[in-house]
Amino acid sequence: MIVRKAAVAGSFYPRYKPDLLRILNESFLNKDFGPGKEFSTLNQEQRTNIGGVSPHAGYIYSGCASAFTYLNLFKEKIPDTVIVLGTDHVGYGKVGLMEEGIWETPLGNLSIDSELSKEIVKNSDIIISDNSAFIGFPFGREHNIEVQLPFIKYCAQDKDIKIVPIKISSKNYETMEKLSTDISNAIKSCEKDCVIVASSDMTHKQPRNISNPKNDLDDMRKKDQAVIDAFVEGDPKKTFKTAQNTSVCGPQTITSLMLICNKLTNNQCKNKALKYYMSYDKGGGTGPCEYSVGYFSGLIIK
Repeated sequence: MIVRKAAVAGSFYPRYKPDLLRILNESFLNKDFGPGKEFSTLNQEQRTNIGGVSPHAGYIYSGCASAFTYLNLFKEKIPDTVIVLGTDHVGYGKVGLMEEGIWETPLGNLSIDSELSKEIVKNSDIIISDNSAFIGFPFGREHNIEVQLPFIKYCAQDKDIKIVPIKISSKNYETMEKLSTDISNAIKSCEKDCVIVASSDMTHKQPRNISNPKNDLDDMRKKDQAVIDAFVEGDPKKTFKTAQNTSVCGPQTITSLMLICNKLTNNQCKNKALKYYMSYDKGGGTGPCEYSVGYFSGLIIK
């Protein structure tokens, strides 16, 4: 069995289970930046929340925004499978999927849904099965899919939930159109309860005036809000174009998520903004600022 080790445990999130459980619980309970409530699920039969955007920074900064995403994706019922659309910080350059195996987390391992993974690969000329996209040097150090997994495991409770990790490097809109068709067709054929998560942070910026960063931070918020507005409008092409004019690190994951959900619902889905803040805000929101990143939680409802 192929095991993808937890590469960023101890840096982006705690290495040890008690510490990780504590920060996850705090992310949900935080009333200023998080949902302000414990995670719980209603165990309903029907699902309306089918996709979400979740950031992937260190949990002390972005965990509260991610808590919004996973609370809403899991509160109706716990899905069978979570498809995680990852971006590419390392230079992979392709669209790769891990077809079988397990991913390690401090809360326990998550198995890959090999049935769904194989169906996606079988029906796609774009998405390839490639373990090297996730394991080993140099691409195994990529963190943005891994950071989602403790949230998934935490919210799954005792259910044997599965994942499908897909790394999307291409920023070609036509490619995203095609891969979204391939993924949505596979979801329709598998007869499982699936949700899709797009892993992406928003604008990254080093203020020119570190001691008085207000103007630069206001510019960050304005740029991120334009992307969020396009997301809420439900316009994938506009979202992608707007995000490309920023330092949003996953314009292709957010856009692919929107395209997949459109195809799953015959363009009848609705998009909702749940939470937005910057790391500067989470750190206190006053005084000098050497660097700040935006975090957004968004939801797609059928």
